[in-house]
Amino acid sequence: MLLLALGGFVAVWALAGGSGAPPAEAQQIPRTVGTTVPPVHGQATAAPLAASPPLRIEIPALKINAPVTRLGLNPDGSVAVPPLDDHNLAGWFTGSVTPGVTGASVILGHVDSWSGGSVFYTIKNLRPGARIDVVRADGSTAVFTVDGLQKAAKVAFPTAAVYGNPGYPALRLITCGGPFNTATGEYRDNIIVYAHLSSGQ
Repeated sequence: MLLLALGGFVAVWALAGGSGAPPAEAQQIPRTVGTTVPPVHGQATAAPLAASPPLRIEIPALKINAPVTRLGLNPDGSVAVPPLDDHNLAGWFTGSVTPGVTGASVILGHVDSWSGGSVFYTIKNLRPGARIDVVRADGSTAVFTVDGLQKAAKVAFPTAAVYGNPGYPALRLITCGGPFNTATGEYRDNIIVYAHLSSGQ
């Protein structure tokens, strides 16, 4: 399966009718965000959960509480993205495991558009140890602990690290960030949050 960096996921200013570049704040990445895959924060020892699709994602530290839709692949093999007209909507890539199952579950969200910040605008500020709750269709909540963040150039997207099976229940959040290319209407980088399952409730 061909999984491309999220090319269609980032041209939000151009596609939404904006002009110029987003504000400098949107392009700044905290120094705490590294360029390599972060190690597990603590130990990933929670027992995996039975499969169940995600319905909502909640990140208390950032006051994020958003519904989750389902995303497949585009004809070119790239991952589809949530619709631009719903700022508070994330998307679970159905080619990944459901959150809490052994493997990497991938949830995507836009960073912004011409009209302002979107659901994952602030995830670049997450720190190791932060909590992420994913409410699932069976009524349970998969609780994840953030391991760390990675900034990755789209031309060198870490496909294996993001979509590969780490051997434990893991979560990957993906959005855009870094310098903005006004010629293409795209951010040059992706911001990736790595997390592991802490418990199921």
